[in-house]
Amino acid sequence: MSTNSIRIYDTTLRDGTQGEGISFSVADKLLIAERLDQFGIDYIEGGYPGSNPRDIAFFAEARKLKLKHARLAAFGSTRRPGAKAEEDPQLKTLLDSTIPVLTIVGKTWGLHVTEVLGTTLEENLAMIEESTRFLVAQGREVIYDAEHFFDGYLADPDYALRTLEAAARGGAANLTLCETNGGKLVEQVQEITASAVARFGADRIGIHCHNDSGLGVAVSLAGITAGARLVQGTMNGYGERVGNANLTTILPNLFLKMDRTARCAENLGQLRDLSLFFDELANLRPDPKAPFVGESAFAHKGGLHAHAARKVARSYEHIDPAQVGNRTRVLVSDMAGRSSLATKARELGLELDEKHPQMKGLIEELKELEFRGYEYEAAHASLKLLIAKWLGKRKDLFEVEGYRVIIERHRGDLWAEATVKVKVGGQSVHTVAESDGPVGALDKALRLALDQTYPQLRTMTLRDYKVRILDANQGAGARTRVLIESGDGRSIWVTVGASENVIDASWQALRDAVEYMLMGWAD
Repeated sequence: MSTNSIRIYDTTLRDGTQGEGISFSVADKLLIAERLDQFGIDYIEGGYPGSNPRDIAFFAEARKLKLKHARLAAFGSTRRPGAKAEEDPQLKTLLDSTIPVLTIVGKTWGLHVTEVLGTTLEENLAMIEESTRFLVAQGREVIYDAEHFFDGYLADPDYALRTLEAAARGGAANLTLCETNGGKLVEQVQEITASAVARFGADRIGIHCHNDSGLGVAVSLAGITAGARLVQGTMNGYGERVGNANLTTILPNLFLKMDRTARCAENLGQLRDLSLFFDELANLRPDPKAPFVGESAFAHKGGLHAHAARKVARSYEHIDPAQVGNRTRVLVSDMAGRSSLATKARELGLELDEKHPQMKGLIEELKELEFRGYEYEAAHASLKLLIAKWLGKRKDLFEVEGYRVIIERHRGDLWAEATVKVKVGGQSVHTVAESDGPVGALDKALRLALDQTYPQLRTMTLRDYKVRILDANQGAGARTRVLIESGDGRSIWVTVGASENVIDASWQALRDAVEYMLMGWAD
């Protein structure tokens, strides 16, 4: 193997699912295995073949997958103390899975051997060697996970290395050093990994880290620097406690900054899509602050930053976002300057020159609106309407003459009635609609008033509704910001409203949503 080539081992389907709130169905796990294979991951660890019905079903189905590159791995542990490897039920289950790669975990730290397993240090060495030799003799590739290796090494370096020697004598293809508690610092991991590399050779050493100290990625990269040629991790850092080392951060650092390569390096431009795919299946909201793949990873808000990044992207961006499938974003806020607004306008499909005579007024209004509670970073539809107004491109599609909302609880039932009066096509239209809540009633009444003139609104639906209290110390008089996500089956847009009255804030966002679609921008 080339000295700069790294094998990538994904354990999202096993270690990742131990994270709080993470759960995948059998169908999900099969989809994930196929997607990781397409991306170019070398090893995909699927879980414990006999631990629960879901993993049993997964391995039964996984045998039918036609993976082009990745090798599936099943996870288990060494034989029990005092037992024979060939008679150990867990090792038999691993073999019965027919999975080509078997990863077994063993104890490295004397504390665990004597206090947790309740056996002797010598018996532990025998358990490791005999279990590995038995599985290798059956024609399987065995990866040995040295649990708590770094804690064990600090307590007794000689014994920790002897556990690796036992696995090596048994024929393990790789000895993965596990930083199980996630508490070690970068220098410690690098130095200890280097000692293992010196003893067994770089090609045989792997690294598996956790993120309890916020250093999961850093210590994994330190292990690679020390010579390890295999790295384990999970997509998006899923895992127990605060998570495993995050592969979506490890991979671009390896390929773009450390001159390492792997089979999946050629597909790095798909990394953001891969990250979003995992969050979607896990039913989690993507982390906008995630390095490389987060929505905010290449977002510029300050006017000077945005201006500089527009002229020379690398002045404020450490890589080209396209290398990981991301993009530069310019955020518009009360810190925005002319360059930021001009860039954002072009992103929204409007031509706005930095020297446009209306630019000063637009910036001043934007700052005033944000002071009053409006926020446009997510509400691009409302921002486009605001810019269009100053460019003279916002059409007078209808005029709101007034609205009213009544909420009533009658005999246990709660309902809302909204009355809307608008002028459209020179005619005043007065409509009434009912719904379970005030926002739904307003939405129905407004669209009913516009239906004859603008029938295209019939395809529009409200997809999401978010409320945020901006100054809670004001009690019932606090300002409220409302974000509404709308869609028409083809595209999605977000609008914003802000007011001391949540109904009024909702009305503003609703009105913008309707106007945005009528401007023809939703296509």
